[in-house]
Amino acid sequence: KMATAPLGFNIDAPRWDQSTFVGRLKHFLNITDPRTVLVPEKELDRAKALVEGCRAGLVPPGSSREQLLYAKKLYDSAFHPDSGEKMNLIGRMSFQVPGGMALTGCMLQFYRTVPAVVFWQWVNQSFNAIVNYTNRNAASPISLRQIGVAYVTATGTALATAVGLNLYTKRAPPLLARWVPFAAVAAANCVNIPMMRQQEIINGVTVTDGDNNELGCSRRAAAKGIAQVVVSRITMAAPGMIILPIIMERLEKFPFMQRIRVLHGPLQVLLCGGFLLFMVPAACALFPQRCSLALADLELELRDSIVAKYGDKVPYVYFNKGL
Repeated sequence: KMATAPLGFNIDAPRWDQSTFVGRLKHFLNITDPRTVLVPEKELDRAKALVEGCRAGLVPPGSSREQLLYAKKLYDSAFHPDSGEKMNLIGRMSFQVPGGMALTGCMLQFYRTVPAVVFWQWVNQSFNAIVNYTNRNAASPISLRQIGVAYVTATGTALATAVGLNLYTKRAPPLLARWVPFAAVAAANCVNIPMMRQQEIINGVTVTDGDNNELGCSRRAAAKGIAQVVVSRITMAAPGMIILPIIMERLEKFPFMQRIRVLHGPLQVLLCGGFLLFMVPAACALFPQRCSLALADLELELRDSIVAKYGDKVPYVYFNKGL
């Protein structure tokens, strides 16, 4: 038996105002909660069934608003917003804190030798490729060949940047050498994300009006969304990879730190986790998930077709920018 959903309750309505940074921050603090990574698959499937039932107006008898909101939290953390398919664990934004803290900590700790730089940048770009593919706009399919080219190009960019700067900073102040991993990560993000989402740039992404009626596909919308994602990803990494090296540079001068060198790596991993706990949702919240573009900024043909059909009733179009 099923009961009707609570009167006036819309499970897809945002709990917080998505037009403000604070509202988006609360939203992403909720769905990037790393604890959701530990939720069993069966519970995620039950959450999806509950959300889909609630959309149809039917829920299990006795379901409270809190239970429905928790189910939506699990659903948003594990299922793609476009396709509704369950995302792989590594690619979920809720995995960014545990995965990112381990990789960032290791990149910041093992930066002194070229083999170490090469290994950890390769591991990090492999992780990034999975994240970028998982969080793409799912309406734009990408072939295995394109995925391979994107992965190789981004990894090559990261390695060239890291190794080149690593050799250049041998005679520079020690702190500059500690910032090499961030330069490599930032450079790779500028390549990895556009390459992994190249189909969106080639074919455009689906844009809609304010009522979610499809209007066509826009390459300019895709470019705007991808550019915002690149900025968000670099922002996500920046505080931990810029500030933490300064902290470690000063800490390592203390005698007690010199006696526990073996703990420097785990310490950096934990500190990275502290940065990422806040920076993952903060970076995701920089721009609205449902991105908008003025009609005047669209391609001429698409703009003309919208005007011909709707007149001046559609001043802005909307699309999912990805994460």
